[in-house]
Amino acid sequence: MTAAAPDDAPGGFVVGPLRPEHAGEALTVQYAAYLSEGRRYRTTEIPPLVETPEDLAADLRRSDVAGFGAWLGPRLVGSARLRGVGGGGPVAFVRYSVAPDVQGRGIGAALIDAAHAVLPRGATSWLVTGVDSAENLALYARRGYVESGREVDAAGVAVVRMERLAP
Repeated sequence: MTAAAPDDAPGGFVVGPLRPEHAGEALTVQYAAYLSEGRRYRTTEIPPLVETPEDLAADLRRSDVAGFGAWLGPRLVGSARLRGVGGGGPVAFVRYSVAPDVQGRGIGAALIDAAHAVLPRGATSWLVTGVDSAENLALYARRGYVESGREVDAAGVAVVRMERLAP
């Protein structure tokens, strides 16, 4: 499941499995990436900002979770998880994050593509993002996601649910 960086990725990066032992690093990247979302929605209670290293490591130990990391040399710079893998139903694409200082280099797209590559043909994946997160909405739309609903999450943030059918 390891993928090399696209030729146009400055400095190169590698996408591979994210394991429980990466939880501390992954959470550092996740907090940094989601801080702007917390500010946008005026809360630090969004799920990616309240997750603990123990929560993240436990999630990665679950048999129905597949974790993906992106490394620039020894530095973890991005991660994402699929929840519900192998269950036959829709799979949640969660905690997608790229370190702010390396965003815009194709790392995020490579993480999304690596995650979706493990899904069987015709599988549905879904995610949520804030209604005011125009950059996220645009990125997910470019990767094949379409809006399927709106709701308010536990932190009181209005979110858009998006789904994608695996080709």
